[in-house]
Amino acid sequence: QVQLVESGGGLVQAGGSLRLSCAASGITFRRRSMAWFRQAPGKEREFVGRVMWDGGSTDYADAVKGRFTISRDNAKNTVYLQMNSLKPEDTAVYRCAASPWFAVGRSTSDEYEYWGQGTQVTVSS
Repeated sequence: QVQLVESGGGLVQAGGSLRLSCAASGITFRRRSMAWFRQAPGKEREFVGRVMWDGGSTDYADAVKGRFTISRDNAKNTVYLQMNSLKPEDTAVYRCAASPWFAVGRSTSDEYEYWGQGTQVTVSS
């Protein structure tokens, strides 16, 4: 069974930091690009960033560039999203997603094969 389970969300003050984790099972993690998306109430799902399957290429949405960092630990089948300098507009449900094997993993939802349920991040002002 494929499972992507996010954790690490919570309530944080503006300017603070959170580290999200996405633990994967039932997939060949090493062969898949991994991405983070988020969705706030009343808004469309938004691409946050991704790390490619090769572990060497990352991409970020302009809104988070310079503040968020994606990394992966293939030994633990886990992808992380380190979020610094958080802003109230970062408030959303954050979901991780896995691409097909060896896919680049672009910024649209249809590029991804598996999704987690999400973890809530709330940034207070």
